[in-house]
Amino acid sequence: MRTITILAVAVTLVACAQAPIALRDMGSFHIGGRDVEITGKPVKEVVFTPGGVPAKVDLNGTYAVEAMYVQYFLPANRRGAVPLLMWHGGGLTGVTYETTPDGREGWLNYFVKQGWDVYNSDAVERGRAGWAMTPDIFKGDPLFLAKANPFERFRIGQSLGSWSPDPAQRKLMPNLQFPVEAYDNFVKQSVPRWTTTDDAIIRAYIALVDKVCPCVILFHSQAGQFGFKVAQARPDKVKALVAVEPAGIGDAKQAAVLKNIPTLVVYGDNIALDSRWPQIRKNGVDFVGEITKAGGKVDIVDLPNVGIRGNSHMLMMDRNNLQVARLIQEWLAKQGLYVRDSAVSESAMAEETRGNLSQARREMMRQ
Repeated sequence: MRTITILAVAVTLVACAQAPIALRDMGSFHIGGRDVEITGKPVKEVVFTPGGVPAKVDLNGTYAVEAMYVQYFLPANRRGAVPLLMWHGGGLTGVTYETTPDGREGWLNYFVKQGWDVYNSDAVERGRAGWAMTPDIFKGDPLFLAKANPFERFRIGQSLGSWSPDPAQRKLMPNLQFPVEAYDNFVKQSVPRWTTTDDAIIRAYIALVDKVCPCVILFHSQAGQFGFKVAQARPDKVKALVAVEPAGIGDAKQAAVLKNIPTLVVYGDNIALDSRWPQIRKNGVDFVGEITKAGGKVDIVDLPNVGIRGNSHMLMMDRNNLQVARLIQEWLAKQGLYVRDSAVSESAMAEETRGNLSQARREMMRQ
């Protein structure tokens, strides 16, 4: 009888894991950006396809640039009190939060299944956000990352010199949770980035917050500065911040602006073994310390201190990614931002949903 019961429970868990995601809506939009006038360029004759008819292309004119791409997933059983915005790090896109490089469930799916309205974006000049002329609009040259770079910078390998083309010769961090057998799939996500587009990225993120918030912002790595600075620009619209290994910070002189926004900062493992991450972590801790001094509520979680070990910089892709996601989920629930009983306020949420969707569609049609 005991064996049958255990088997039944196991079958139930598997069925739940494989259950389809029920959505009340999904879609995408571009937001932000500006028009730029380009002059002084030559008119070119271009054959777009082999054997095609040549066409004249005038590179002069007005260009729509610096918009951001956003994809949203709205669960049928909504439990998150406000939308959850996911912002990726440098040289990456919203794929960060999708399926892991080795094919497991990512944070996007996890939080949608938990009942959060999730807005996952490709920042300005990344992925489906598109490019602009360089150096006319995007100043400077784009940066491309060789395969060794993320391996040595993201605490997958033991810092500089740990990479080798031969997988057997690579020096891994202790107890590593990153799926190194799928590392090639991970680096295929890498996209060029500029170091001169931060202001444009912030403007687009502010436009997103103005459109869909109040909200929670979950941000990673390079997006640390974007998450904190956008919250400083729109403190009334941000109900919580989740900073996942932030590599950038906000304006320390305006830290007090964030004192009414609960903030969670999460760091992975092996930071002391890296050449750069001790200072990066110190910068982040010092910044949120200014929020605490101003009377704010900040929780800093070093995962090894709560028994979660081996995490790289890419926590959302590590083998224990859902364990980390559950920690974030529980923290958000403690902030009063999650309705555990789906029956609570269901009719009110449904009515609000209909109104929000209609308004969102009208706004998208006007853009």
